[in-house]
Amino acid sequence: MEQLIPANILIGDRNYRLKVKPEDEEKLRKTVKIINEKIIEFKTNFAGKDMQDYIAMVLIWLATEQTEGEFKGYKNEELKDKVKSLQAIIEQAL
Repeated sequence: MEQLIPANILIGDRNYRLKVKPEDEEKLRKTVKIINEKIIEFKTNFAGKDMQDYIAMVLIWLATEQTEGEFKGYKNEELKDKVKSLQAIIEQAL
């Protein structure tokens, strides 16, 4: 059995506690940083009702970047996993 470590992350205005492989922690933190930077960018440039609107915008952006192949540093399968993880987190939060 592989050892998982706890990782506390903040997306938007919510904290999440995840368990990840030690070798994936840095990748997770970089992804969270990109997500939060995009949330701030969308909040600055677009009107939204609440945080869910901005998170949805980030998910659309991620999916678009994946399709266009411009999301540097990630393979398509990694992005699919990240988007699925984000969708699960949002669904749990609702």
